[in-house]
Amino acid sequence: MTQHQQTIGARIGFNGVGVHSGAAVEMAIHPADADTGIVFHIFEPSGLIREIAAVSTNVSVNDLSTVVGDMAGVHVATVEHLMAALYAMGIDNAVVEIDGREVPIMEGDSRAFVEAIEGAGIVRQRARRRFIRVLKPVSVEMKGATAQYLPYEGTRFEIEIDFATAAIGRQRFAADLTPETFRNELSRARTFGFMKDVERLWASGHALGSSLDNSVVIGDDDRVINPGGLRYPDEFVRHKTLDAIGDQAMAGVRILGCYRSYRGGHRLNALALRALLADRTAYEVVEMPARVAARGGKAAPLAAVAASAYGPQVL
Repeated sequence: MTQHQQTIGARIGFNGVGVHSGAAVEMAIHPADADTGIVFHIFEPSGLIREIAAVSTNVSVNDLSTVVGDMAGVHVATVEHLMAALYAMGIDNAVVEIDGREVPIMEGDSRAFVEAIEGAGIVRQRARRRFIRVLKPVSVEMKGATAQYLPYEGTRFEIEIDFATAAIGRQRFAADLTPETFRNELSRARTFGFMKDVERLWASGHALGSSLDNSVVIGDDDRVINPGGLRYPDEFVRHKTLDAIGDQAMAGVRILGCYRSYRGGHRLNALALRALLADRTAYEVVEMPARVAARGGKAAPLAAVAASAYGPQVL
């Protein structure tokens, strides 16, 4: 694990659609100075209208996706797949310019973002990284779902899901997070849903851009209806792990600890992260490898300083 902050080596451009809005989206990721963090620049035809840092205090908690900003006003939705790729591939600083209210869904996973980051190259910066080291267990529970942060010398995810449908059932994925593990084991796992829920989602203005090109769909006969089937036998839990990584990235700095969840989702992930950051005795802020820093410091201020989709274009 590198001790220094990193950014991308060149501008990366994307075109696609929002999975919920169905609207066309253009997005570009730019290199950024050390201690910038990940910041979204939201544009309209009139120009830049808002800058929003990708930190926990700016997350609007909901079940369908991770949203930064004000759900009733200026915001960017479905940031989790992009945030997972940036976090897992070791990108600390970047400016994300976007002309819509939703990150393009691409293939419903993080693969396009990972390939674009690797194509642009990763640049090491002089500033040292700061980490949140978990010191004691922190747990949250919600309607039978549980999530917990545990001390661990590394960054680890242990994710378990349990669905009544036979197409999914009970699945578990556990691994230390590295760029290689994310690229090979998680980045291609797609978002998923049930055909029986489609009409309800459409009526509420969601899933308007969802298709078999960007989602795994379970039909009324309890079978996956995508012509190509699954990419992994346990693709469902792998995607939930991908989501959890993207949601943890909203800490704004990297977490040294184990995140464990059972029947989790975006809301539970966000609540668990908030619970950790709210307990000043549960973590310390450190630079690696030294165990000296602002014990019990707040993470958010550190970070604040800090249909068919088409593939990325590195410029």
